[in-house]
Amino acid sequence: MDEQSQCDPMGRTIEKQKELRMADMIANESVTQPRTASAAVVQPLAERNILLLQGLMGPLFRRLGQVLRQDGYGVHKVNFNGGDRLFWRLPNGIDYRGSLEDWPAMLRQIITDRAITDVLLFGDCRPIHMAAIAVCRDMHVPVHVFEEGYIRPDWVTLELGGVNGHSTLPRDPAWYRAQAALLPPVPQHAPVPSSFRRRATEALIYNTADVLSRSHYPHWENHRPWHPLVEGMGWVRRLTRRKAAAQRAQAVQAAMVRRNAPYILFPLQLDSDAQIRLHSSFAGIADALRMVITSFASHAPRELRLVIKEHPLDNGVRDWRLETKTLAALHGVTDRIDYLEGGDIVPISLASRGMVTINSTSGTLALAQGIPVIALGQAVYDIEDITFQGRLNDFWANPGKPDAATFDAFRRVLIERCLVPGGFFSEEALDKLTSGIIAKIEAASPLLHAPPARPALAQSTQAILSN
Repeated sequence: MDEQSQCDPMGRTIEKQKELRMADMIANESVTQPRTASAAVVQPLAERNILLLQGLMGPLFRRLGQVLRQDGYGVHKVNFNGGDRLFWRLPNGIDYRGSLEDWPAMLRQIITDRAITDVLLFGDCRPIHMAAIAVCRDMHVPVHVFEEGYIRPDWVTLELGGVNGHSTLPRDPAWYRAQAALLPPVPQHAPVPSSFRRRATEALIYNTADVLSRSHYPHWENHRPWHPLVEGMGWVRRLTRRKAAAQRAQAVQAAMVRRNAPYILFPLQLDSDAQIRLHSSFAGIADALRMVITSFASHAPRELRLVIKEHPLDNGVRDWRLETKTLAALHGVTDRIDYLEGGDIVPISLASRGMVTINSTSGTLALAQGIPVIALGQAVYDIEDITFQGRLNDFWANPGKPDAATFDAFRRVLIERCLVPGGFFSEEALDKLTSGIIAKIEAASPLLHAPPARPALAQSTQAILSN
């Protein structure tokens, strides 16, 4: 089907059709340095022009781009490596081949040339995204940041400005109680399917495309701590050993049931998670694992056990089961520590005495069940009356209880302000997520951010809203 027939059912004008065709002609152009404004296609300031940077490894941003284009938005995407480009494959893709140092100037040029009104990105701690947020703040362009959902399962975070440690959400429990009282009940929320195999496969495809295209992106530096080939081999190992790992997890859980001993749960986060490196005192999971086991060995009551659960999306580069075994032996608590390579975290959490986490969204899962939680790093839910506010050494013996009313208020405000139902790793989850994201974007007007630096955009947008 040609572009003319695609546009007509949407009621676009001939001028708009020409504009889209012109935009398609520059799809997937390579950019190494800022271009002059005359070389760019500038759409009318009255329109919403969305710029997508890096997303999660997979098709989410392509899916979003398709729907946004169909709805009449201007949509542009910067690709920083072959994985980004492979999963995009839509018009207005910009191959950025320059250095990190040149990136802010290039982004300013793109925003100016293409009259960008909104920027979307996944994760606000990647170097390219940290630089982008600084540029957008200076240019008064709103940034919509995606992250794994603050509340689990089946939610995705979409917050203006930043997430987790960069979130603008307050830490005052009274504020949440007051705000929640003004909101309607939580809308009905249905679970969505999720596939580990799909996640692993998409990661392998992305990393392979990245490696094979390194010559085309000479300055690209992955924000993740491993070379893509190393991470790819880790995923292969996890996939091939998945059956044996599941059997070991079942055996451990069966022993936990037979033993019926009290335990504290410590769910591991991803070692590549920038939320750990930037929003906690830990350099990585190994540091946290060492601290938690050391504290447990010295301060936990003798009858208490520690259950350490591997993250379901861990890439397998490091053998955390072996590292846990080594640390447990070093501190003389081998007989009091269990390591789980799999299993549903909901019943495991529900049966626990409490949860130790750095800043994982698993914390909100436990809190929703009334399970005490201590956060060792910065977390949006680390609020008085919700989480344990003392030292880890004291948590083992006396974890207290979260205030259910305060957590319910916190959860209600969170859903209203920055959560979207859905997920990443099934078609049903992506469909639900995409529709929710579009609704959030449509509700967030760039007019709120435009007046200080973009009066023309503010005036033209206001004119449309007044008609």
